This record gives sequence, structure tokens and C-alpha cells, in this order.
Amino acid sequence: MTEVVSREQCSESRPRGPYDSPMRIVFLTGIWPPDIGGPATHGPDLARFLQERGHEIRVVTMADGDVTERPVPVDTIARSLPFVVRYPLVALTGMRRARAADLVYATATYAAAAAAASGARRPLVAKLVSDPAYERARRYGLFNGSLEAFQVATGAPVQALKRLRTATLRRASRLVVPSRYLAELAQNWGLPPASIDVVVNPAPAPTSVDPEPLGAGTFVFVGRLTEQKALPVALTALREVPAAKLTIVGDGPQRESLIRTAEELGVAERVTFAGSLSREDVLRYLAGARAAILPSAWENLPHAVVEALSVGTPVIATAVGGVPEVVHHDKNGLLVTAGDSSGFAAAIRSVLDDDVLRERLASGARPSVAGLGRDATYERLEHIFEEALR
Repeated sequence: MTEVVSREQCSESRPRGPYDSPMRIVFLTGIWPPDIGGPATHGPDLARFLQERGHEIRVVTMADGDVTERPVPVDTIARSLPFVVRYPLVALTGMRRARAADLVYATATYAAAAAAASGARRPLVAKLVSDPAYERARRYGLFNGSLEAFQVATGAPVQALKRLRTATLRRASRLVVPSRYLAELAQNWGLPPASIDVVVNPAPAPTSVDPEPLGAGTFVFVGRLTEQKALPVALTALREVPAAKLTIVGDGPQRESLIRTAEELGVAERVTFAGSLSREDVLRYLAGARAAILPSAWENLPHAVVEALSVGTPVIATAVGGVPEVVHHDKNGLLVTAGDSSGFAAAIRSVLDDDVLRERLASGARPSVAGLGRDATYERLEHIFEEALR
């Protein structure tokens, strides 16, 4: 397993090796702006970087309507189509594009990407952002426990999903994962350690960000509104801290149920659903927050945490997955046990009431991600693509 965690480890520009000529790469991803989420942040940013380096990028994704960022050509498959139609279309479109390319890069839709790469006889590099078998088991109601418990879960349907996950990911020449936590899980699935590279999500380039004037006592969540993010925990915590307000940036399948939950808990007047925003506006909202929050039930290593720290905003998060690899308790944020709404409320109250604590955490935020340079990280990915083509 290769690990890349800081600017110092990979800051020097690497030789382009045998592929000095431009690479042609097809991105397969499940989300793309205006969607909010890690892959939607990562995809356009990496595409721009690679295009500036002279490579040719094409994207195949799913969308509810028009995509809002087109730094490179983007093919969209409508999410309104039934899954049994939509997913094969992603694979077929990806295969058609891959035949005119050198490489397939997947940030989700792993089975479709594996089929596209196999059909086009092209190498596959996958960025692993979760345990896809666990995600499906939760979605289909086959398992309701923790990610860790799932790793040892038995039963025919769960075992079938695990076998499908592992067989799909074995098709990849290289696997890129943002956290040591997920890399260790992947090795336990029987994937070759030599194919796994830990490449931490990059922090935005250090620039001056004008904070959004959110008002005193406002906390900000950024991300997809899904079961994984466990936002009812944060809303319940908000009920215990009457002086706190919450702005939720993002969209997703749980939006309407979260609005109802906020009303039922009596906190709706202190909760703002801002919807999907541009990355620039996301950074402004994070910069204007008392703290960013992440109440997730399970995680890998979300972009939003790194983005918050990069603009000097401390983070209150649950100690799940790879989150403790970047959020260090009492140094740049506070960590809470997953599902503990009272503990989350106590953390919110501490950051809200204690200016000294808040300033100390904020002062530790930017330095904690200063080594996660964008260019260094993307140069490493470029090198991984070149190695896969060998």
C-alpha cells in the first residue's frame, strides 16, 4: 500500500515517464455539479488540472437535469430513468467513450466502470470513497448496523454483495483511497495491498475567502442529505442549544424528511436549507460559520471537513471512519461519538459559549491541512494513471 498524505511527500513535479504524450481519460462518476458531495467536488477540479496538463478528459455521469460545470465534455444519463435502464446506459456510454480513450477513472458506479473498462479493454483506476457493498446493503434494507459490523456480517444476500464488490474492484489496476481507515478495510476484502494508494483529499488552494454573513451562532453542514450524514442527530442537538442556528448546504433524498424533522423538533425557525451552491459559495459559508458540523453515522474522509479547516473554521464531527485522521480533538475541532445527540449538543454549546476555545480550535484549523496541496495531490494521481497504463 502506497500512502500520500502531505505536500512535502510529493511536492516535486514528477517526470511524465513513457506517457509524455497526452492521456485520454474517461471519468465515470455518480454525481457532478450542481450535485453536492465529495466526488462532485473532486471531478471537475481534477478534470481542470489534467486538462491544463495537456490531457484529454471526458465525463460520463448521472444527473437530474443540466450540469452546471463543463470544464470538459460531459455525457449525462438521466436519473429519472429506472435503475435497470439507467445503470446499463452508464456502462454502455462509458464503454463507447473508453474505446477512444486510454484509461477509465471511476469515482463511483464501480460495476458500470468495470464493465466499461472490460468491454473497451482499457485499464481502470478507481477512487474508493466507501464500501459499496455496505452502501447497497443499507439501501436495500439488508443490514442496519455499523460499517465495522458489516465487515464480519454473514447471510447469503450480504455475502453476495461482498463478493460482487470485491470482484468489481479487482478489475481496477489501482485503487485510490483518501484514508488509511478505508485502505485497511479494502485490504481485508482480499484486494492486493500493492494496488492501493492512500491519497488524502486536497485542501483548496489558500486564497482569501469573504465569509458569508450568516449571523452569530450559526453552524454549517455541507454535504449530500442522506442517511449516512445522520442530520437528525444534529437537529436533535440543536433543540438542546437554543442560541445555536444551523445552515444546511446541499441536497439529497432526505431533504423533505429533514424539513419535517426540524418542524417536529421545534427548531425549524433556526434551520436554513440553503440548497446546492457553487464551491466558491460553499467555502464562503464555511468561512462564515461558528463551526462546521458533520454528524455522520459512517464516513471515509469527506471533502467538506478539509474545506472547512482550509478556511480556518473548526469542525465538530463524529469520530467515524477516517475523520479522526484530519479532525484532531481539541486541536482543530471536537470529536463526538456517532449517534450521541447530547454529546453533539455539548460540543456545539462549548464552541458557541467559549470564545477562547473557539479561537484556539480555529487557529489550529488552517495549519492542520496546509500540507494537503492540490497540485501535489493531483500530480500524484496523474502519476498513478501513467503507471496504470504501463
